[in-house]
Amino acid sequence: MDNVKILGASMDYTKENGFVGRIQFEIAGQQNQYEMTIHSRKRTEWGYGLFFLNESGDEDELLAVEDMLEEDDELFDYLVNAAEEKLVLEHH
Repeated sequence: MDNVKILGASMDYTKENGFVGRIQFEIAGQQNQYEMTIHSRKRTEWGYGLFFLNESGDEDELLAVEDMLEEDDELFDYLVNAAEEKLVLEHH
């Protein structure tokens, strides 16, 4: 993903919440930085939310990134994989 830079990523798992991940990233040519939060019970189907990382920005750019995530499975999987690499399992 040449045009996407991962700034940070994390993922946790608990029985109560399942898998919850956060990926901070930026896209070349855009002013804003973003955070995508992801959630899944079994790591097969992911729900997500997309937010501005530090401060509010251009709403049109946010919507454009959301369209990219919807249309580009490779991009979505790239971001999910960045979080999965940081998976921390619940310890009893």
